Amino acid sequence: MSTSHATGNTGSNTTISPGGLPSRRNTELAMLVFAVLIPVFAYANVGLAVNGEMPAGMLGYGLGLGLMAGVAHLVVRRFAPYADPLMLPIATLLNGLGLVLIWRLDQSERLALRGEGAAAPNQLMWSALGIALFLAVLVFLKDHRILQRYTYISMVVALVLLILPMFFPAVYGAKIWITIGGMSIQPGEFAKIIIAVFFAGYLMVKRDALALASRRFLGLYLPRGRDLGPILVIWALSVLILVFETDLGTSLLFFGLFVVMLYVATERTSWILFGLTLAVVGAVAVASFEPHVQSRVQDWLDPFHTVRETGDVNQPAAAMWAFGSGGILGAGLGQGHSDLIGFAAKSDYIFATVGEELGLTGVMAILLLYGLLVERGIRTALAARDPFGKLLAVGLSAAFAIQVFVVAGGVMALIPLTGMTMPFMAQGGSSVIANWALVAILLKISDTARRPAPAPAPSPDVEMTQVVRS
Repeated sequence: MSTSHATGNTGSNTTISPGGLPSRRNTELAMLVFAVLIPVFAYANVGLAVNGEMPAGMLGYGLGLGLMAGVAHLVVRRFAPYADPLMLPIATLLNGLGLVLIWRLDQSERLALRGEGAAAPNQLMWSALGIALFLAVLVFLKDHRILQRYTYISMVVALVLLILPMFFPAVYGAKIWITIGGMSIQPGEFAKIIIAVFFAGYLMVKRDALALASRRFLGLYLPRGRDLGPILVIWALSVLILVFETDLGTSLLFFGLFVVMLYVATERTSWILFGLTLAVVGAVAVASFEPHVQSRVQDWLDPFHTVRETGDVNQPAAAMWAFGSGGILGAGLGQGHSDLIGFAAKSDYIFATVGEELGLTGVMAILLLYGLLVERGIRTALAARDPFGKLLAVGLSAAFAIQVFVVAGGVMALIPLTGMTMPFMAQGGSSVIANWALVAILLKISDTARRPAPAPAPSPDVEMTQVVRS
């Protein structure tokens, strides 16, 4: 048997694929072991800090997280054997740490007195559903290029998902939820994936026309007037979302995603300039008359104005104190007071718990994990062999990166708070399910990009020569 068709192990943690290239599945398995052990160790630390003993559910938590990670690995090994080996371990680690932080906040007596029940069991259930969707995408999405057929259907579906919350009551000032049978869903989390499919399919066809420039001004190639239509339409839609739903986060994500993908498709810096200008103009215009947006901008400019005026501690001020008290190494898991932030401590502001209990070191570690996941997505885009796959991988990676930026930036007062959830870590079923689906699509693109090309079939002349020699 020739070596080009041999499958085996080199003795290290790298499995050799049938094409002679490393599939890196054993590397993924080794990283998954650490991705499960680290949250279990953190879980034990919280139990010791809060109750002075090892938590009773630690074994079940570890086995449950390990089982989900193990099943995901086996399905990746079977249906995406050449996929990137780091995406699944990073997503598992972030999800596991998020469960630990939510459980840590569940132990707070203050939150219990406010009537907030335990959220960690529900989050574990949503995580299991997210991994189930992850597995379904890997099994049933045979080739990511199939999604290109649904370019305009995906646009309609995304718009429906973005419009639906307008017909439901606002929650904490923003209309981003729909409630069906007592269950709340945040459709914007799923819309970001679907609209990335539309942008990838649309820009793949229109990129040459959008790349044309009519004149040059101050070193920038300005797009033609008729080519400004798409970006103006997207800008108008994002402003309408901001007006009717008062949802700054989805507006930034929706518009920023299109501008990033437009720049990647056309390589025209002028699109970035126009995009940033329109984003600022739209946000300022809406903030001038929308009270909910105005209050968030005021909290951003002066987080302590409520403390001075009324003596009450508002959420932005509490978050700033949490980050400040964390220092370099943090107070330790379970030993902080970020539960004082209130009802959003487990969702929007869960990053403040990281800052207080793990310190600047923990914040940087979490941001590096997010950055590494985005980097692997961009690497997948660079390796993709088809233009649709390149644009889709860039779009999904950009959507993930923008969401992390607007959430972390809002909590740390770098930008106004947006109300979105921190991917994989914050409480929220829609978010964790959608982000597991996002990672699954990136893995399918990565698998296609890294899969060895089939060996060319021998020509008839070569076959005849071999027959004569035999």
